[in-house]
Amino acid sequence: MRCDGAEMAVVHLDGESGGPAPLLIWAHGWGHTHRAFLPLAESVRRTASSILIDFPGFGASPPPPAVWGTADYADAMAEWIATLPAGPRVWIGHSFGCRVGLQLAARHPEAVNGMVLIAAAGLPPHRSPAARMRIAARRWAFRLARSVTPEGPARDRLRERFGSADYRQAGAMRPILVKTVSENLSDVARAVRCPVALVYGENDRETPPEIGERLQRLIPNAQLHVLRGFDHWNVLTEGQHQLTHRLTEFLERLS
Repeated sequence: MRCDGAEMAVVHLDGESGGPAPLLIWAHGWGHTHRAFLPLAESVRRTASSILIDFPGFGASPPPPAVWGTADYADAMAEWIATLPAGPRVWIGHSFGCRVGLQLAARHPEAVNGMVLIAAAGLPPHRSPAARMRIAARRWAFRLARSVTPEGPARDRLRERFGSADYRQAGAMRPILVKTVSENLSDVARAVRCPVALVYGENDRETPPEIGERLQRLIPNAQLHVLRGFDHWNVLTEGQHQLTHRLTEFLERLS
């Protein structure tokens, strides 16, 4: 399907209950595809129907026509959601998918009736002054080296040395990654009015639970759940049972 000038692949999973239930829209994290959410969507199939998306630039979806930020992704999602049958909808995101979800709920409040945000990003992490200095020095060293290094194998080695795994692997999506990770969505979070469940792994280092604590204070109708023993990635796999439980609770609260 097409949204805001971009092509987007979607996968439909029909629910088995036959009764009224919200439509679940599953939005993956950076570098992932809809497959990251398939086991979870299957686990709630008895309760609700699902649509799993590949964001433009991921999986089976080609990159967007320009260097999009999360607001651009959200606007495209709103255009697509407006074509879906009428009824309540719940956005379920992981990491990058949460950034887009926050923008979607703030900019297009009619698009979703609630959100479950897993390992939500969007706020700058709290760092000590020493850690901020180390990061600033590393960025300065990378920019200086990049300015005198032509594109090619030598610059690729620089990326391997200085860049994060996402940055190294982003390829044509690198400008979008740089744009989206630099966004501070504090004001966006304040504008969200739908019910939100924030779920974090206790051992998450990419998006630590303290980000969830701040998001909970910013979003008027948010609840925070910290799952013991899980990190940014295995919360989706080893934490599947607990996520399913939290999602089922949230759907019951909405109804």
